Amino acid sequence: MQDLRGLSVVITGASSGIGRATALEFAKRGARVCLAARRADVLKQVVSECQARGVQAIAVPTDVTDADAVAALAGAAEAAFGRIDVWVNNAGTGVAGSYQDAPLELHRKTIEVNLLGAMSGAYAVLPIFMRQNRGILINVVSMAAWVPNPFAASYTASKFGLRGFAASLRQELAGRTDIHVCGVFPAIIDTPIIEHGANYTGHAVEPPPFLYDSEDVAETIVGLALVPRDEVAVGWPARAGQIAYKLARGPVERLIGATAAAIRERVRPMPNTDGSVLSPIVAGTSTSGGWRVRKRVPSAKTITVVAVAVTGVLLIYGLNWRRQRRRLP
Repeated sequence: MQDLRGLSVVITGASSGIGRATALEFAKRGARVCLAARRADVLKQVVSECQARGVQAIAVPTDVTDADAVAALAGAAEAAFGRIDVWVNNAGTGVAGSYQDAPLELHRKTIEVNLLGAMSGAYAVLPIFMRQNRGILINVVSMAAWVPNPFAASYTASKFGLRGFAASLRQELAGRTDIHVCGVFPAIIDTPIIEHGANYTGHAVEPPPFLYDSEDVAETIVGLALVPRDEVAVGWPARAGQIAYKLARGPVERLIGATAAAIRERVRPMPNTDGSVLSPIVAGTSTSGGWRVRKRVPSAKTITVVAVAVTGVLLIYGLNWRRQRRRLP
């Protein structure tokens, strides 16, 4: 495990899910962390957990839809640490349901958090990076920026926009070789985001059993702080989906749309809810959404490793069997 002592990191959406896991991973490696989210009380808990790992950690309660608050966040981090080495735009939300069924206000807020919030983060930190002549901006995007999600139109729009925004920044900063703009594209992750998101489907929203953990994404984000790259997938379904969509856009869209509609009709009815899109809620403070525990399934990473190992063993066994057959008279 590579030591990151002395590194200064800002993380938005740090009170739960991927943001919380990322804060703890950076702290475990010795980095100083500045944590931002709307829930001040929960942020204090995460700060205490980071400090228990022997690092400097501060909380700056921030609503990323407020550009002035995001600018103040950057100022607080720079004042506390003297510099900002890594900025992680992680705050995110979403609306589940047919686009026309949810209030437009919720769709607008989704764009404000996921896209404009990240743009405000970049606007606040890039001048600091330029003064330092170095820095890494990491955007937590989604496989939805590669493969559109049905019944999540505004979420998908925000992630497509975030990917394009990051690509434009990379072009503008091409001459600044020590300033990097990176994107993380997770597959489906077990986080509280489903509980936090608005739900206007009329049914419970449940993810499939093949789920990665927030810690898998956190490890990837820390990896980008060590070795920056433009776009990195977390989980093979994200990259597989990207390739499939490029090769057969129409069939993939129809298949995903039909599958999502069929799944939605099979789950239990549930009243519509705004979740935490417009204002924070008490529930959902862990790195995990608890879905794997309730479904009693291992993480997708574990399943993949086991599947690869079993395939490897079978392949070796098959090759040895063929060699032995050839030796027989």
